[in-house]
Amino acid sequence: MISEWIVSILLLLGGLFILIGSIGLMKLPDFFMRLHGPTKATTLGMASILTAAMVFFANSASGLSVKEILITIFLLITAPISGYMLIKTAIHHKLKAKDGTKGLDNIEKD
Repeated sequence: MISEWIVSILLLLGGLFILIGSIGLMKLPDFFMRLHGPTKATTLGMASILTAAMVFFANSASGLSVKEILITIFLLITAPISGYMLIKTAIHHKLKAKDGTKGLDNIEKD
């Protein structure tokens, strides 16, 4: 009974994070800000959903599933790296940021 509540809460939390990340991807004004949606909130959402799957399968007849653990590790390693590579590419191609974007003031201007 308690595991069903935990799974339900984790699924709702994961769906909420994914929704917030998707709205951020659509609504934020420039590429640098827009990248935070998929790399931060959506990663947390998927981690919550995969944790819910781990709890569900750990309490079912099949026991602990290694697949969800491997997917979570892969997701938590690759999402920040791909975000970093996208930012480096945008900086290399001199993509303009919206005025007032913090953290981009120290970029060298050629």
